[in-house]
Amino acid sequence: MEKKNKKNIDFIDELSDMLDADQIKNAKKFAEKEIFKINLSEIRKKMGVKQNDIKSFTQSGISKLESRKDMKISTLIEYLKELDMGMEIIVYPLKEHKKENEIVIVKV
Repeated sequence: MEKKNKKNIDFIDELSDMLDADQIKNAKKFAEKEIFKINLSEIRKKMGVKQNDIKSFTQSGISKLESRKDMKISTLIEYLKELDMGMEIIVYPLKEHKKENEIVIVKV
């Protein structure tokens, strides 16, 4: 398994060497947004909830919400409440990400 991870790291390093800083930054932003989309639909599916089951949104609204690149925190909170789930947003200094430096700014 380490060999596979090593190959992946090598590939990413090689690819990064071929891109300029802006291209790398844009690729990372795109990847983060795609992961966010996947996680929302996966959360709903793990909770056993179909798009039609969420009463605060239409089925097409849920589909759009789950594929959005950005959304208001209030919309995310409402979506998660429909799934009977809570949420925390934690902030921390980038230079020293330690558990004791974390601050919860939203807890619902």
